[in-house]
Amino acid sequence: MNARTSRTVIAAALLLGIAAGPAAPALAAATPPAGAAAQQSPTVGASEAEALRAAISGLPTDDATAALVRVSGTAGVWRGSTGVHDLASGSPADPAGRFPAGSVTKVFTAAVVLQLAGEGRISLDRPARHYLPDLIPAAYAKVTVRQLLNHTSGIPSVGPAGTDTLEGAYAHRFDLIDPADVVREATAHRPDFAPGTQQHYANIGYTVAGLLIERVTGDTYASQVSRRVLKPLHLKNTYFPGTDPSIRGRHNHGYQVFGTDGELRDVTVWGVSDAWAAGDLISNTTDLERFTRALFGGQVVRGPLLQAMFTLPDASVREYGTGRPAAFSAGLSVMMLGGREVWGKTGGRWGYNTAIAATRDLSRTLVYGVNSTDAKGQDMNSTALDIVVAAFGAPSSG
Repeated sequence: MNARTSRTVIAAALLLGIAAGPAAPALAAATPPAGAAAQQSPTVGASEAEALRAAISGLPTDDATAALVRVSGTAGVWRGSTGVHDLASGSPADPAGRFPAGSVTKVFTAAVVLQLAGEGRISLDRPARHYLPDLIPAAYAKVTVRQLLNHTSGIPSVGPAGTDTLEGAYAHRFDLIDPADVVREATAHRPDFAPGTQQHYANIGYTVAGLLIERVTGDTYASQVSRRVLKPLHLKNTYFPGTDPSIRGRHNHGYQVFGTDGELRDVTVWGVSDAWAAGDLISNTTDLERFTRALFGGQVVRGPLLQAMFTLPDASVREYGTGRPAAFSAGLSVMMLGGREVWGKTGGRWGYNTAIAATRDLSRTLVYGVNSTDAKGQDMNSTALDIVVAAFGAPSSG
């Protein structure tokens, strides 16, 4: 597989999960973070460190204004940041800055649903309508909770009115969306396919899952994720913004290219209620790395239910519209990189791309936040793609 083909393949696979300035400052030193455990870890090899440095060098560029990266595992650790806090000042990007995590939120939502299943409060193979009879119509009576989580429900994806163009989305960026209304609108349409027969990645299953969490617990979705995941793991830089469209605390600005003249518009302040339980989380790379290691290590979802996050649908299930093999489990997706099976999740909000990824044995983990100037574009951000290849290697057949 040549270099161009490798990049095309990996970009296509990773996109399943999502979606000119002053001179760049020098790269941050690739050293472990503070703390005894980190100080005992070796840094990655010289060649890997150079590949990672090269992947994020030269920012800001046309496709990204900042990049924050954390790599860890048995082969060592690497920390890097580059780019700018904002284009107006040109000051260096804050390596501890918060950012919208986008669809990485789905991993947190799936984890809480699986915790509730472990407590016997939810059955993964029971119809979602059993828990939400007033919201899920009879046409979707056979859709199970598991199918919500692995994108095989067949519920169609329907976006908010007036947001099918970039300018339209920008004009509606402060709209407050009721998740129950989103579900009513989606389920008013005919199913895309019979539940469990195909896989179609979309937000809708996780919107239903968030409402299911609220119905079963009598508590808000955000409160349940905070109590069950954020607080036990001490994720102090991770929070749910609710109706606040801004990013609290330290953060780097996000930009989006508008129009054919390449106008870069600051889109840092943008509401996330349209995504809700499918994509409204705010976090940073330190917290997401801690979460990834805890999740894969069985500290978040315990016992056999964790396996649901590493189990794809039956081999007969193919991707809706393309016929490609299903690649999504409950919350995560998988691909072969550098001869290793890598599980993770990408996310995209306007101005920001995010990813968490790791091998099952945690021999290598990766978290990045890239301030992409077309974070929801058709093609994967070039800087993010370079980071993935540097951290794990090129795609392979396994």
